[in-house]
Amino acid sequence: MTAKDLIINSIIPLKTSDTGLNARNIMEDLRVFHLPIVNNEEFLGLISQTDIDNLNIPEEPLGNHNLSLSRPFVYQDQNIYEIIGIFSSLKLTLLPVLDRSNNYLGVITLAELVQSFAKLAAVGNPGGVIILELNDKDYSLSEIAQIVESNDAKVLGLYITPFPDSTKIEITVKLNKIDIRPVLQTFYRYNYSVAALFSEDGDSDVIKERFDSLMNYLNI
Repeated sequence: MTAKDLIINSIIPLKTSDTGLNARNIMEDLRVFHLPIVNNEEFLGLISQTDIDNLNIPEEPLGNHNLSLSRPFVYQDQNIYEIIGIFSSLKLTLLPVLDRSNNYLGVITLAELVQSFAKLAAVGNPGGVIILELNDKDYSLSEIAQIVESNDAKVLGLYITPFPDSTKIEITVKLNKIDIRPVLQTFYRYNYSVAALFSEDGDSDVIKERFDSLMNYLNI
């Protein structure tokens, strides 16, 4: 999934002829804290709500002010993981998208990004989640997939989270099965450390009970 798949064209960019007051009203209507300023197809920069609040005369056109605009953007062929990184590091509510000729194409909103990533991560698909904790040198995608598939299940998504200043990592595995007990049992047989697990049967107490029962069974 790339930036061009996430573009929202319903948000009309500002022009330098727009006033700060108008920009503030648009932000409030759209519930965003940033808006792009574009003249023709040239992306000039991103103005924030804080920038507008600091204007001496918000009723004047933006072009009358000496603005120090940030220019965060992505190209249309950049992938969703790069986009998430920019949103996270800059705390943005939207991000402009340009083509490789630097022409403005539209924006990606934070809401659209979250919805699209949820689809990519199979969040809407029923199934359980297992979080494994292991040393990075012990990580084997093929072995994890083999364990899951040997129990007639499939991996819908897998994400690696490193620990700061450590060789340990967490592996989050989303499965297509709600009953994940057989998969758990096999992970334990392979000496994997299970940090957490989640199911979708709507009862966390039942999940804990099943987990404790499995632990007692494996300790026999």
